[in-house]
Amino acid sequence: MRLRLHLRACLVALCVIGFAGPALAQIGRVGGSVKDSSGKPVVGAKVTADNPSASPSHFETKTDKNGDFSLMGMSNGVWTLTASADGFAPSSGKLNVATIHSNPPVDFTLKPGTGGGSFAGVNTKELQGDLTAADALFNSKQYQQAIDAYEAILKKAPTLTVLNMQIGAAYRNMKEYDKALAVYDDMLKADPNDEKAIVAIGMTQLEKGDLAAAEQTLTKAAQSLSATREVFYSLGEVKFAKNEPDEAAKWYQKAADTDPNWGKPLFKLGLVALNKGDKAAALKYMEKVVQVDPTSPEAAQAKAIIPQLQPGGEIR
Repeated sequence: MRLRLHLRACLVALCVIGFAGPALAQIGRVGGSVKDSSGKPVVGAKVTADNPSASPSHFETKTDKNGDFSLMGMSNGVWTLTASADGFAPSSGKLNVATIHSNPPVDFTLKPGTGGGSFAGVNTKELQGDLTAADALFNSKQYQQAIDAYEAILKKAPTLTVLNMQIGAAYRNMKEYDKALAVYDDMLKADPNDEKAIVAIGMTQLEKGDLAAAEQTLTKAAQSLSATREVFYSLGEVKFAKNEPDEAAKWYQKAADTDPNWGKPLFKLGLVALNKGDKAAALKYMEKVVQVDPTSPEAAQAKAIIPQLQPGGEIR
């Protein structure tokens, strides 16, 4: 009995850690081309990818002699891609980068001049510096200063709406949940189908202690035909917080089925099995975490647990 109580405490702690913080993911690759209005390749054009919620949050490369480019290393999520070159107006757009299958090519057409584009009239080099500084404030837990910095960036470049996710996360880390919810609600007003905002609302409600609201928000999102792994996983977190481990396991499994290479739900399934005293099942889950998602924080934790689950091992 002492063992099970101890494991339940560990499971609760591990479920709570990291709700608002950025998560590591697998490697994504994006390729494409940059051409001018006549269809000729733009050689040496700079192509950048930015996602303040990711770590690393910035990648850049240059096009080759054919105007082609390739970016590698991005994590799962929405990235802002920007192409720029001397004598051309920059062009940018958003791409939901996947890490478990190939991404569609991104082809830019640059127009002559300095106007136009999503960052018209903005010094993109200066903007990137501002983003780096804001991220540094966030990562050093200076959350209010980070919020001020992100909001200043949004005034310069209103199209960088992804920054609202980081602003909301900062408020959550400050435990100012109502302010975070207000940020996410504004995002939904602009795009009622913004699933990242919906998940963020559900998780904020959970952190706030409003389990009924969190369950309602995420259950509705899970019923959508386009529901993602994050929705299923987050609903699993709510079910566990309600002390419904079997229901939680169903949603963790659904998240794992949606993305078999995501270690996070597999790790939680292992902890649920461990909490039930099923060391054999727990060992299989932990080994699979290390196999499919070896660079994740969950893999690091799984490696520490595996020796205790093997024959002759002792749970501490």
